[in-house]
Amino acid sequence: MIMIKLKKIQLKKFVTFLKKLPRILGEKAFLTFLGLMVFSLIFGAFLFYKYSFLTKKIEPQITERPLKFKEKTYEDVLKAWQEREERFNKAEFKEYPNPFR
Repeated sequence: MIMIKLKKIQLKKFVTFLKKLPRILGEKAFLTFLGLMVFSLIFGAFLFYKYSFLTKKIEPQITERPLKFKEKTYEDVLKAWQEREERFNKAEFKEYPNPFR
């Protein structure tokens, strides 16, 4: 029976690498900046492609039934607005006493 040896993930080495990573990136600041800049440009291009070009190609789906205008709700809102406007106009003519006299 032939056994293939698989490399075990050594957690200790990985943790030490993660601890050293900020120092390594700080020592190579210019290359880190360039790498992050390229990454952000690629990511931005992907988002632009997804939300700009693909939306133009995909046709919107048309709903089968048309929207209905709810007249009762409209009348209720219109009535509430008229009541507010009347109260606002009444407040304009009301005279308040001067509290500083």
